[in-house]
Amino acid sequence: MTSVAKENEPLQMTSYSELLAGVVATDAGFAAHVTDDWKQGRTTYGGLSAALCVEAAQRAFPEAPPLRSGQFAFVGPAAGELSITVRTLRQGKSTLFAAVDLVGEQGVATHATLTFGAARESHVAHEDVPCPVVAPPDQCEPFHKGDTSMAPSFIRQFDFRVAGGGRPGTGEPPEYLLWIRHRDPAATSLSALIALGDAPPPPAMTLFRQFGPISTMTWSLDVVGLPAADDDGWRLLRSRAETIGHGYSTQEMHLWDAKGRPLILARQNVAVFV
Repeated sequence: MTSVAKENEPLQMTSYSELLAGVVATDAGFAAHVTDDWKQGRTTYGGLSAALCVEAAQRAFPEAPPLRSGQFAFVGPAAGELSITVRTLRQGKSTLFAAVDLVGEQGVATHATLTFGAARESHVAHEDVPCPVVAPPDQCEPFHKGDTSMAPSFIRQFDFRVAGGGRPGTGEPPEYLLWIRHRDPAATSLSALIALGDAPPPPAMTLFRQFGPISTMTWSLDVVGLPAADDDGWRLLRSRAETIGHGYSTQEMHLWDAKGRPLILARQNVAVFV
């Protein structure tokens, strides 16, 4: 695993695969070390915190059916040495409900409730999540322009391309339409997909007249599909703020693969400090 750079040197990068390789089992659950290049300010960014919760649950319950849903509460900061505890809430013939706590020096940082469910035969089938028609990633310009030295460290782990929508601080409607993918080509797991889904900043930031801190409070997501094993890693994300006021924003988020198949449908509540 690479180490953090010295002062005045570029921050060295720890790939997602390297980070997961460092997650080890303990008597109490699991332990993880998150390097500074995965941080947003003083804490691990929410997508990685959620991904670590999912990764730990999958390791704790290797025979569990597929993950169907997850609810995450980002309670406090988490960075450096972390512990992860996993426990069963209820297990039936086809479903498993699990609780996961990601714990840092200041206590619980992220609490997750995860629902796993086996597929069953059904005569009902319906899907109404149309994928926007956009240019392919190689025809779209980067989302982050110019100097990104003041941007959160973790954004360097991802490639972002603008397929539509706005950018922070532009005054445009609070909606993003972005192609995103891990820079680590080996990051293809379900937890990697969840980490990716929270990578862009909240769309409320398009309306910021001055930049200030934000903090995701809760994230609820449903996993409705998985990408093919041989795809190129690009995902199309639409993130749209529905309400912004009193220091909070609610937003919906849809994630598709490059062939237009829906993968994740999600919602977030975000604290806005401007």
